[in-house]
Amino acid sequence: MLIGEYIHTMDEKKRISLPVKFRKSLGRQVVLTHGLDSCLFLFTIGEWKKIGEKLSSMSFLQADNRSFNRYIFGGAQIVDVDNSGRILIPDHLKDRAKFDQKVVFIGVSDRVELWNETAWNDYKGKVEAEADQLAEKLSHIGVL
Repeated sequence: MLIGEYIHTMDEKKRISLPVKFRKSLGRQVVLTHGLDSCLFLFTIGEWKKIGEKLSSMSFLQADNRSFNRYIFGGAQIVDVDNSGRILIPDHLKDRAKFDQKVVFIGVSDRVELWNETAWNDYKGKVEAEADQLAEKLSHIGVL
């Protein structure tokens, strides 16, 4: 399970070290793609295959399905993890997430989210302010 929050610095060659606690779980190749809420999603190859199967099984006759598949698959790239545990962030994804130097890695169970540090702090502040209300909404499904 991927959990935790880690801040790393991207170098001038657009490489960034994966958090040490994630490296063993992620493997030697990962899939990096557009995420939601202004972040990027990073998946293991195995998890990406599961997601791909689910998304591909949806009817392409529905416009929302086509649009979301284009968004997720079109932005995706298989990225190698080098011997130092670093990945290279492709330009189109770096620009999409507005990465500068500091990148925040958030473990979210089956995926890792990569955030611009400022965007993450803003988002986290909003969620923390609403945490009680969110817990109340989720309580009806037995989460807490």
